[in-house]
This record gives sequence, C-alpha cells and structure tokens, in this order.
Amino acid sequence: MSKPDPPSPPNPIDTARASTGTNVSTAIANAWLNNVNQVTPYGAVDYNQTGSYTWTDPTTNSTYTIPRFTATQTLSPTQQAIQGQQEATQYNLAGMSNAQSQRISSLLSTPFTTAGGPAGGDASGIKNLPGAKTSYDPGGQIQSSLHGVGNITNTYGPADNFSADRQRVEDSLMARMNPQLQIQQNQLQQQLADQGIRYGSQAYADAMDNYNRSANDARWGAIQQAGAEQQRMTQEAGALAAFQNQAQQQGYEQILGQGQFANQAQQQGYNQNAALASFFNQGNAQNLAQQQDAFNAAQSQRNQWLQEQYAQRNQPINEITSLMSSSNVTNPNFLNTQGSQIPTTDVAGLINNSFNQQLGIYQQQNQQYNSLVGGLLGLGAGALKASDERVKENIVQLGSVLSLDPDKDSDSARRDPDRDERTMGRTFGVEPTAELPVYSYSYKGDPASVRHVGPMAQDVEKLDKKAVKSIGGVKHIDTKRVMGNILRAA
Repeated sequence: MSKPDPPSPPNPIDTARASTGTNVSTAIANAWLNNVNQVTPYGAVDYNQTGSYTWTDPTTNSTYTIPRFTATQTLSPTQQAIQGQQEATQYNLAGMSNAQSQRISSLLSTPFTTAGGPAGGDASGIKNLPGAKTSYDPGGQIQSSLHGVGNITNTYGPADNFSADRQRVEDSLMARMNPQLQIQQNQLQQQLADQGIRYGSQAYADAMDNYNRSANDARWGAIQQAGAEQQRMTQEAGALAAFQNQAQQQGYEQILGQGQFANQAQQQGYNQNAALASFFNQGNAQNLAQQQDAFNAAQSQRNQWLQEQYAQRNQPINEITSLMSSSNVTNPNFLNTQGSQIPTTDVAGLINNSFNQQLGIYQQQNQQYNSLVGGLLGLGAGALKASDERVKENIVQLGSVLSLDPDKDSDSARRDPDRDERTMGRTFGVEPTAELPVYSYSYKGDPASVRHVGPMAQDVEKLDKKAVKSIGGVKHIDTKRVMGNILRAA
C-alpha cells in the first residue's frame, strides 16, 4: 500500500472560463428556444438572426460570439386592407379638421356675451322678516326654601340619663332594708352563741358566709329594681321625643307639598311661554325658506341659460378635437407563447465539489496509511515481538503493504533519484514482489483489550522465514529484520 497523492486544486481561471462558457451557451440556447415564430389570423411575427457581436470575458480573456435577432411583424391581407382603410379615414378626418378649424377662427373672434339672458336671483328681495324671539316670560319664582317647623328632638329627660332618680330609688330601698338585715345578723350571732359555736370557728365562718350571701342578694335585688325604674323613665322620655319628631316631620311634609305645587304651576307657565316663542320662530323660518326658494329658482334659470350658451360655443371645438383624436390602426395581437428556460449548469460548483470529494478520499486514505505505517513503525520498539495469530483475538484486516524480496534486496542497492519517495515499495529502486497484510487486534488474556496494529507472524514467515522465531511454542517476529529487509521503505 503506497502513500496516496493529494488531488491537485482546480485552477480558478479555468473554472471561471468553464462557468462563463456554460452560461453563455445556455443563454444562447434559451434565446433560440424562446424566439418562437407565430402565425395568427391577423398576421405573423418571425424571429431571425440578423447578425452577431463578439464579447471578451475580462477575467479569462475568452472571446464569445453572441447572436442578434430581429422580430418582423406581417399583417394578413385582410388586416392590411383594413389598415389601408383606416389610414385613408384618418387622412379624410384630418382634412375635415383643417376645414373646421377655419370656421372656429371666426367663432372665437366674436366676444362671448351674457346679454339677453334671464336675470339671476336677487338677494336683496329676502326682507321683511321679523327678528327671532330669543327670550320669553319665565313665569313666577321657583320656591327653593321652606320656613322652619321646629328643631328635631335629639335628647330627652334631664341633663343625664336619670341616674340621679335611679340612685334615689336605690337609697330608699337600702334605707328600708339595711336595719332589717342588721337585726337578722344580730339574731344569727346570738343563735350561734347559744349553740356554743364560738367566734372564729369554721362553723361560725360558714354561717356568717351564708348570711352575707343572702344579704348581698337582697342588696343586688334593690339595685336591679332601681335600674328597672331608670329604664322605665328613659323609655317614657324616648316615646315623648319620638312623638314630637313625628309631629315636626308631618308639618315639614305639608309645607314641602305646598312648595312643590307652586313650582309645578310655575313650570307649566314657563313651558307655555317657550312654546309660543318657538311657534313664532318657526313661522319666521318658513317665510325665509319661501323667499330663498324663489331666489334659487331664478339662479337655476340663469345658470341653465349660460350652460346653453357655452355649449353652442364649445361644440364646434369639441367636434374638431374628436376628429383629430380618431382611433389609430390597431396592431395585431399575438399569443404569449410559453417560454422555455434551460437552467445554467453550475460548472464551478461541480468542479469544487469534485475537488472536495477527491480531497476527502485522499484524507481518508492518508489517515488509513498513517495508521498502518504507525503500527508497522511500532515494531521497531524491540528485537522480538510475539505476533503469533494464535495468541491474538478480535482480528480485523486493515489492508496490506508492499514488501520486498529479501533475497533480491541488498545494501548495495542504489536509490533511484527519479522515483517517487512517497511510494513505499519503490524507495530503494527495487520492485515489490508481494503484499504483507496488516491487522488490528488485541491479545488474548488482556483484560483491557488494548488494540494493536501490525502483521501476523504466519504472514511474515511466508516472505522471510529468518524473520520469525519460535519461543515456547509461540512465533515471534524479528522486528529489526522485518523493518530492515522486508519493509525497507519504513
């Protein structure tokens, strides 16, 4: 396997020349395709090459001949006769226009006058219109206030909330109750003494606690009665204040009703006066509209008469203009034929793509070559290397390299300076006689399964038996002899 040669890059001038030539050829072909001769009932159009010109590409200095085309339209006999008639008509109309223009000369020399026409509208005739009413009697004054009917009662009773009355009731009840409670206390103490219950004992304290609770309950009852009396007096005062406020509200509503009635009467009078003023103004507007209608009628009559006079003056001019702008001969209509376009070939792209493909193949082959040579060069690390295929596994052939016949090769062989140094088998001017396969493999028993590149001892033995030695039943390669005799190019 020899080291691959890199592809030669494309010449940009040659690429430009090829691309321009292709574009020019495509354009000329498209011109011939699209210049379609046509024949219709109205005539025909023919495309013919009537010459050419040369063009020189400033980039490549290449000269190209570009054809020129001429389109010729031919009318059918019928259309040709029609065109002759139209041209004769135009000629006659032109003569008539010339004759009429002499008559217009005298027409335009006469000044245009509006004398004898009806009079227009007279704006001064719109008169005797009274002024519009802008005010009227609004009626009586609207009542916006009411006379007072007394203040609302928002407090009742004395200055406080009858607490003094409640206190008097409570004091009165206590004055009657406290002497009786004192008598009952003295009787209880005498009764306890008669029973032999001493002061300070537990029984004495329990009896006095019961008495005190009864006395307190009696006092609380008196306080509650005094509070009930206070509540009753407060309710009576509140009822009296509410009665007074209801009476005040009733008087207010009566006065308010009288004011509303007066205001409604005033509003009715106001509306009647406004209606009278509006009726008067509507009458004035109707009178004005009648006088304006009479003015507009006179103006319309005047304008119509003026338009008739202008028409009589402009009609001869319009007739001459129409004669001068008569229709021209119409060219025949041809079909829009379907155009054909040949796409331009991207020659530069094809050339560059081809070069890139060749470069990719070269890079791939060069990588494979470097891998093979790198594995072979690794043989020089030691004198003997176990290379028996029986101690290897996961074997994959990567390719082969050209080998030399060790019997024909010698140290006296002279290098041929004219030969390519990149060719492995011909470096020393000796023709290769065989190929030595090269493999990728791993050794049995290697837990990491490290990949190696190199030949098999059995293949080397076929080329040079002296380069293979058996040690312990395993064939080893004499790497120095392999590199020196078989693969001299390495």
